[in-house]
Amino acid sequence: MIEAATVDCYNDSEQACGLFTMLKEELAVPFVTTVLGATVVVTAVDLTVDEQIVAVCTRDSAKQRIPLLDLPLSTTPLDGAEWIEAYRRWSKQTGKV
Repeated sequence: MIEAATVDCYNDSEQACGLFTMLKEELAVPFVTTVLGATVVVTAVDLTVDEQIVAVCTRDSAKQRIPLLDLPLSTTPLDGAEWIEAYRRWSKQTGKV
């Protein structure tokens, strides 16, 4: 999966963008998870200026961006969750953790 997302990429920046593109296309949002004991809804993924992929989480009227590397996933199967795992593996391989 990592190779498919990064096949035409020449550096880490382009690879992060390739993985972000696949996450935007394949990850089923919105979905519910728990962050620090609070139930939140992940409404989107976004790419920050420092090339970190984050989940846009909402709870009531509050909105917060949580690094995808730190986002706990529920045990309920989630369409596209394999791309989150691919991003996490890529981050470890490139030292972006």
